[in-house]
Amino acid sequence: MKKIFWWAIGVVIVTGVIIAVGFLVWQSGQNKDAGLVDGEREVRQADGEAELRKIKLYFYNPENDKDEAGDVKCGRDGLVAVEREIPVSKTPIQEAINLLLEGGLNQVEREAGITTEFPLAGVELKGVNLQDGVLTLEFADPGNKTSGGACRAGILWFQIEATAKQFEGVAEVRFTPETLFQP
Repeated sequence: MKKIFWWAIGVVIVTGVIIAVGFLVWQSGQNKDAGLVDGEREVRQADGEAELRKIKLYFYNPENDKDEAGDVKCGRDGLVAVEREIPVSKTPIQEAINLLLEGGLNQVEREAGITTEFPLAGVELKGVNLQDGVLTLEFADPGNKTSGGACRAGILWFQIEATAKQFEGVAEVRFTPETLFQP
């Protein structure tokens, strides 16, 4: 009789543990999307390992940025959004800018006329600070690679600025040090 009693107690405990673990797993799935920014698009991989967020990196197509005479204007009209995915994190702006700085156009994008001068040797994002709608991006550019003519410097600036402004709360983008993106 004692064996049956202890066996029944064991079954009740194991069943309780299974139910508790099942509830905790279910509960964590219910809260999985809590805290995501409104409008944030994410994709869950089929294997369940990582949650991804779709972002846009802005590159340049000079064919989209010509005046009536066919001359390149070196303006924002040439910016082209290219969609990429990054892991959902607390630092999406930093991750997006770092991905832009890597360059990374694929063959199809290059064939479509999209260009970039990134990566630039030595150019590195050192800090990101968003306060009252103003995003300050601090870069290291020991070789002055972000300089080299008004057209080039402007396009590099526009690419980073457009990539940053896609994020909620970013109304203005500033760069430090002020020696960046000089003609």
